[in-house]
Amino acid sequence: MTSRTASKGVREAGRGGRAREVTARCGLVARGVLYVLIGTLALRVAFGDSSAQEADRQGALQELAGTPFGGVLIWAVGIGFVCMMLWRLSEALTGAAGPDGDKATKRLAAAGRTVFYATVAFSVLSFAAGSGGRSGDQQSRDVTAKALDLPAGQFLVGAAGAGIVIAGVVIGVQAARRTFRKHLAMGGVAQHWRKTVDVLGVAGGLARGIVFAAAGGFVVYAAVRYDPAQSKGMDDTLRSFSTTGAGPWLLVAVAAGLTVFGVFSWAQARWREV
Repeated sequence: MTSRTASKGVREAGRGGRAREVTARCGLVARGVLYVLIGTLALRVAFGDSSAQEADRQGALQELAGTPFGGVLIWAVGIGFVCMMLWRLSEALTGAAGPDGDKATKRLAAAGRTVFYATVAFSVLSFAAGSGGRSGDQQSRDVTAKALDLPAGQFLVGAAGAGIVIAGVVIGVQAARRTFRKHLAMGGVAQHWRKTVDVLGVAGGLARGIVFAAAGGFVVYAAVRYDPAQSKGMDDTLRSFSTTGAGPWLLVAVAAGLTVFGVFSWAQARWREV
């Protein structure tokens, strides 16, 4: 290989790395915006604000649409999630940052996240293009109903719900163990900032894990009962927390945690190694 060819390869690799960094950070900012809005809406619901939108993606977008330059902001969020999808796709194809980023399990997880964020991006961009769409709760019930009608549908829905429960538990455990630290480049950052990010990551991750696990539990229950009406989206899942023995205070805690996770996403946009 000539020195000219080698130099060209280095430049192309550098451009590719820069593009990956930009897409990752834009995606994390967009994710943060959505979670802060959802968490804020859930807090308003917890405190009895009857004018609050549904505490899910659609509600967050409707809330954003009511702000100055709301349409532009929604397009920006949608593009951000496209960036998030592209980042995860690059991890699935070439491996993630870090010493174990090239493992098959890591690539498979990145592929799953690619599909998830592609779905979110499509939903947000559809809303931006003028399609109001259905609420997350209605979408969850419709998808469950169609899945139950498939051969072995009850088993498939139950397995999907169990998978979501497991994902929620994994998210919560990883947050509690602070595994996010290994992905953050904060070596030269002041100690108080590192402690703050630790608190954001743990509290936000635990709240997100709880919501995932609860939503998955409702899907499993819908499969057992063979009743798609038992399946819940994010809004209904969050509202169900207020019907527990802890009353609305459990919803307040989870909602605050989701808001915190949004802020943590912004911290990741600043310090995440990609």
